[in-house]
Amino acid sequence: MDMKEILAKAVKVAVAEAMAAGALPKVETDLQNVIFTEPPNKELGDFATNFALQSAKLFRLNPRIVAREIANRLKCERLDHVEVAGAGFINFYLNDAALADTMKNIFAAGENWGNHPPKDAPKILVEYVSANPTGPLHVGHGRGAAAGSALVNIFRAAGFPTASEFYINDAGNQMENLALSVNSRYLELLGKETTFPENGYHGVDIIETAKKIVAEHGDKFLSMEEGERLKALGEIAYKEKLALLKSDLEDFRVTFDRWFSERTLHESGAVDAAVQALVDKGEIYEDGGAKWFRSTDYGDDKDRVVVRDNGIKTYLAADIAYHKDKYERGFDNMINIWGADHHGYVSRVKGAMTALGFDASKLQIMLLQMVSLYRGGEPVKMSKRTGQSVTLAELMEEVGTDAARYFFLMRSLDSQLDFDIDLATKKSNDNPVYYIQYAHARIKSIFKSAAEAGMELPADEENIDFSLLTDETETDLIKKLSTYPEEVEKAAAERAPQRIARYAYDLSGMFHSFYNKCRVIGIEENLAKARLAMAQSAANTIKHALGLLGVSAPDKM
Repeated sequence: MDMKEILAKAVKVAVAEAMAAGALPKVETDLQNVIFTEPPNKELGDFATNFALQSAKLFRLNPRIVAREIANRLKCERLDHVEVAGAGFINFYLNDAALADTMKNIFAAGENWGNHPPKDAPKILVEYVSANPTGPLHVGHGRGAAAGSALVNIFRAAGFPTASEFYINDAGNQMENLALSVNSRYLELLGKETTFPENGYHGVDIIETAKKIVAEHGDKFLSMEEGERLKALGEIAYKEKLALLKSDLEDFRVTFDRWFSERTLHESGAVDAAVQALVDKGEIYEDGGAKWFRSTDYGDDKDRVVVRDNGIKTYLAADIAYHKDKYERGFDNMINIWGADHHGYVSRVKGAMTALGFDASKLQIMLLQMVSLYRGGEPVKMSKRTGQSVTLAELMEEVGTDAARYFFLMRSLDSQLDFDIDLATKKSNDNPVYYIQYAHARIKSIFKSAAEAGMELPADEENIDFSLLTDETETDLIKKLSTYPEEVEKAAAERAPQRIARYAYDLSGMFHSFYNKCRVIGIEENLAKARLAMAQSAANTIKHALGLLGVSAPDKM
């Protein structure tokens, strides 16, 4: 039980005693949860609660009276004293023993500090990236990949059963355009006349794909009927692009529990079944030979075609089938991370789920805002290598995977991100990821020095006197460490990996402050052991937080 839980229990006991004594009127309604915050000013205590303000209406009393009656009855061996402040806040001041016990618990948890026990909760499905397998991933995909994988890590650390999924858009026009584009480049390389498709892909990677096909197969496909050749070349290109996409994501430390192919929805008849289900419910009508979903009934600006007049299903039809499949697999919490350009698509998909009888509130769409790259204060729009958009692979090559992931996760997903390449490559404390990693490496260097001095850290927390940690930099660090499990829970509840990024940065800053003020080696032995144990816990927590973000924690820099 962490400190906030202990204090919350003490508040509830005090309330019960006050009601029993008649100092507070008895209420049958469930009281508000006791929420604690950390005051910005240390003079206001270690923790504060506005419980009296929140529950004053139930008691029909002035909040300060409620706060005073609770404060007078608070009993907790971890408290030095409490004070009633302002309009009815209760400020809690911990005693030295409380901090020592807290540090003991943190040290005992070891590398598991921050992990919550498995929750008996419905499984969460996070679907992210889901790029067309027609070319390399760009930096926008990278932000989505970092966000999705970090969220999966955070959910799991918070105890939620979680699955991850990539939806492969491997059907429809984009795949036809890929085949047409590769076919055109293939014919060009073999000296044949060809007209490049109007909606073709002009990237250098398409030319490279065609060159590989010529190198491996020569003119083998020239003798084929065009439709047959397009099918063969398209399949080769698709497999190559998908393999490259998977490789780039693995390099970016992103893996998925399942790769879901759109093709399977068409081949299994799931798309036809989804459309028919909407027809049966009266949610689709025919006009001009096409079938339209009544999406305006669900907040869209106009109705949308799901089957064209030539019988071809639209992307929306497949997406409806895909999300129907998610519900039927039993997921109660589904999170999609899409680019901000898909904002108009949200009401259509959620509306279709409602029309099919599902609870659309179980589907959450998170929209990623744009990433703007800067170098030397100037915007970077094109790759030096290809003249096209900067790819994720190029960004990783230039700034490194750690910096790329951390910078993508520093800001909330719904805010535009200005990515400073120069800052990301700096090996100085100005670079936030370097600053955090340096804190971890610095702690490891302390242990190296301790070993050289013949000092070992006791494995058993009972043999460490944490009450010796009384310097302000030490107590600040312990308090910060104590909040980490709650920070993980909040990051999960708010779908906010940036909370973990900020926490790791703040914790590292507190460690640097401690290190600059307090010696660890060459001091009284018991104090040295206590400081080593605290440093070890800080290293564990920094490594855990960086791990949630998919960033490494090096032992040396």
